[in-house]
Amino acid sequence: MPRDYNFWVYILTNRNHSVLYIGMTNRLSRRTWEHREAVKAGFASKYQCNKLVYYEYYPDVLAAIARESQLKKWSRAKKIALIDRLNPRWSDLGADVLRDP
Repeated sequence: MPRDYNFWVYILTNRNHSVLYIGMTNRLSRRTWEHREAVKAGFASKYQCNKLVYYEYYPDVLAAIARESQLKKWSRAKKIALIDRLNPRWSDLGADVLRDP
């Protein structure tokens, strides 16, 4: 019996939207919580990136890894345009994601 897999590529920002962080995870709710609580030291916690502004779902890990790599190579302007299409107000999408069991 095949198992369903879930992967997300996501973008976080800080309060002033001055920094963009791109990551990939297999459980977006857990990872969003970890960023908000600054559980792990690293780039996102150093720059206080805890506002989830964009995410995409992938059932295949290789596709998710490729997309994360692609987005990281984009210019800031192109990343902003991507976020603006889905979330023009740059609302924090984390509240909805954290409701996921």
